[in-house]
Amino acid sequence: MRHAFGVPGGEVVTLIDALQAAGITFNLTRHETSAAIMAAGASTISGNPELLVTTVGPGLANAVNGIADAVQERVPLIVISGVVDRATRARYTHQVIDHAQLLRPLVKASFEVEPESAASTVMRALAIATTEPMGPVHLDLSPAVAASLSSSEFIPKAPKRFITPASVTDPGVRLLAERIRASERPLLLVGLETARNQAGPALQHLAETIGAPVVTTYKAKGIIPEDHPLSLGAAGLSPLADKILLPLIEKADLVLAFGYDPIEMRLGWLDFVTDQTKLVEISGAHADHSMHHAGTWISADTKSLLQALNGSLVERKTWPSHEPAAAKAALDRVFSTRDAWGPHAIVDHLNEAAGTDGLVTVDSGAHRILLSQKWRAATPLSLLQSAGFCTMNAALPLAIGAKVADPARRVFAVMGDGGLEMGIGELATIRDLGLPLTIVLFQDRSLALIAMKQASAGLAPAGVALGETDFAAVAIGFGGYGVNVETIDDFRTELEGAYHRPGFSLIACRFDASAYDGAF
Repeated sequence: MRHAFGVPGGEVVTLIDALQAAGITFNLTRHETSAAIMAAGASTISGNPELLVTTVGPGLANAVNGIADAVQERVPLIVISGVVDRATRARYTHQVIDHAQLLRPLVKASFEVEPESAASTVMRALAIATTEPMGPVHLDLSPAVAASLSSSEFIPKAPKRFITPASVTDPGVRLLAERIRASERPLLLVGLETARNQAGPALQHLAETIGAPVVTTYKAKGIIPEDHPLSLGAAGLSPLADKILLPLIEKADLVLAFGYDPIEMRLGWLDFVTDQTKLVEISGAHADHSMHHAGTWISADTKSLLQALNGSLVERKTWPSHEPAAAKAALDRVFSTRDAWGPHAIVDHLNEAAGTDGLVTVDSGAHRILLSQKWRAATPLSLLQSAGFCTMNAALPLAIGAKVADPARRVFAVMGDGGLEMGIGELATIRDLGLPLTIVLFQDRSLALIAMKQASAGLAPAGVALGETDFAAVAIGFGGYGVNVETIDDFRTELEGAYHRPGFSLIACRFDASAYDGAF
């Protein structure tokens, strides 16, 4: 843990001072929900739990949406909130609420830190947060405890953890290998857990050995390069993609779900196989859901199990009628770029500018669904988003957290005008932290996704039109660079300029919301 995000208050000033002394940088944000999502972005890039710091009462209450996001995005977030000293807690009421009760539905555990057991409590919190499925843990800390000395000099250290690799002799591996050998149409369905386990090379080897197409969730995009012939990209929220992918999955005679978490999927993925015996689920943790029912469930580290399988299988041909290739071609057709300017073309040229090393975050909205389907991710965890909770205004704090954790990497935040207006104050955070981020704004003057849902239900548009904010001027007012573009040549020029600029850049891409009609 090296990064903390939050908004200070009187109850946490001693904690913030101690964090600095311990080498954990405290980053001031403009809102606690944004701070929680920044910590999520940093955690994804660092691979470690990161820290949210809030003050008592309204400070923690402000963070609830960000903590809920951490639950559904499987982020090992440590939440430390200031709390009124125990000596006055029963009498004093100003800003006092029951923090643990407030967060009870959202956190894996909640503890109050005491001097005698502070180190052990923190170690327990870290262990709980990082156990699959990962999630947030809450700690209350009073000013008196923060300023006191522990009565014990014992500081526990995290135990060395060993994951015993699965072997070709394990019963579960033997069973699975036999199922694969007997299969003529195997398919791999892959989720975030496998991407976080850095299992991409092992997964790609298995897919190539048995000729299995690979479908991922949005957050597992890039687990194998998406220009690979066996990659069918991601699924989650697109009816157009579902019309192609779900029939293919139904034709498969064996579906191997590696670290797959249905929290990212739409209702069309309820019971996505009619014959549950052909579905095998492999995961380090059994998620609490009834979205689907697997005939076989194997509790295992996905990476080690993949490696064991690769040691027991030989290359062979499957899918004799070549249905996966036909599905890949169909997906390319439905998400092909239709016009010289608009959301499709913007995604194409941003994909080109990001290259194989860039990191992109994307906010909720119509642009997120199109980008998540059309984007070609070369590496895992290079496209970050709120895919389970789908909260608005996630892209900007995710980008800030990612850039703080990896300053050398080029980071882009892709947002809609509605999302940016929700969290526009964090432009000041980017300025104050001196982060050279590039914000690509899809400005269609509409909550386009909601408008599309209204239209599909036969309803008139209501509450979805947005006025035309001059975001370029806003960016300049916050100390950055801002520009409005309406052609692909201007967009390409501004992307190149942003690469060489020391501060943040905001490129507002203006087009009509009708460009999304039939897009996903």
